[in-house]
Amino acid sequence: MGTEDKVNNTAQNAEGKVKEAAGKATGDDSLEAEGKGKQAGANLKQAGEKVKDAFKD
Repeated sequence: MGTEDKVNNTAQNAEGKVKEAAGKATGDDSLEAEGKGKQAGANLKQAGEKVKDAFKD
C-alpha cells in the first residue's frame, strides 16, 4: 500500500502545481491558492510515508 500512496501523493502534488500555474496565468487567486493547498497536503502525506518507511527498516 505504501507505493500506491506515494504515487497518489505525487499525482496530487502535480495536480496542485498545474492548478497553481493556471491560477497565476489567469489571475485567479483562489485557483492558485487551491493549487498551493493541494501541494502542501501532498507534501505532508509524503513526509508521513517517509516516516513509516524509516520505521519499517
